[in-house]
Amino acid sequence: MIDGTLRKDIYPGLAVVIVEKQDQRTGNSTRGIVRDILTSAPVHTRGIKVRLETGEVGRVQYIEA
Repeated sequence: MIDGTLRKDIYPGLAVVIVEKQDQRTGNSTRGIVRDILTSAPVHTRGIKVRLETGEVGRVQYIEA
């Protein structure tokens, strides 16, 4: 399992698990397919921010295999 802290590992069409802003305290996660990468930095310690094909926005916790 690859974590979502490196932008180079994430690309559109990739299956990922994210945590949305409102779920950060609870840790509830959402599975989906990446549509857009929103973080411009090459590394982000809390996870790269992405938009899923369904419209949810959150930080990648890990990449599904």
